[in-house]
Amino acid sequence: MIFMRIVFVLVVLAAAGLLGFAYWSYSVARRDSGPLASSGADVGALSPSPALGEFTPLDPPRPVPGLSFAARVGSPLRLADFRGRWVLVNLWATWCAPCVREMPSLDRLQAKLGNRLVVLAISEDRGGSSVVDPFLQKLALQALGIYLDPKGGVGQGLEIRGLPTSVLVDGEGRLRARLEGAADWDSPEMLAKLERYLRPADGTGIIKTSAGRG
Repeated sequence: MIFMRIVFVLVVLAAAGLLGFAYWSYSVARRDSGPLASSGADVGALSPSPALGEFTPLDPPRPVPGLSFAARVGSPLRLADFRGRWVLVNLWATWCAPCVREMPSLDRLQAKLGNRLVVLAISEDRGGSSVVDPFLQKLALQALGIYLDPKGGVGQGLEIRGLPTSVLVDGEGRLRARLEGAADWDSPEMLAKLERYLRPADGTGIIKTSAGRG
């Protein structure tokens, strides 16, 4: 009788262990899927957990939600104001070391591509211009446009998981690619990846909203 009880207890413990392992595995999968996957948004072929610094195309593209932010002088802006142009939205903060490290390369990228690509470096600092303006005085940025999102609406709309995060938006307002983490934006490798989107099919050098697909 004692032997049977021992066997019964061991069976119960083993079953409980298997159930616990199954639940743990499910929890890890949910955690690693991140807010993009768990939100039910159509993220196309985006990996649930892309590696930091990995430029990840979305196929098919998905519409970007209405995003509002502000210029440093306080003028309200919307992402829709840039409709018809390719836009690289970069979310950053003054306290984010990787954000600060990649900012000079974003500045050089904007200088190199000119009006072919608009780089919107949007600060997620809650202090807004009172924090950002003194910080920018320490940097020698010449071409990069700096914008403000003190309430974090852009970050929430894009469902970011951390800073820095950058998204590439085409002229039709569709999310085409995403990169989490810092990048060397004006490197030959990154420029080649961006050129796949920016190069128009007719070879004129003029960006059209229908160009750069695929």
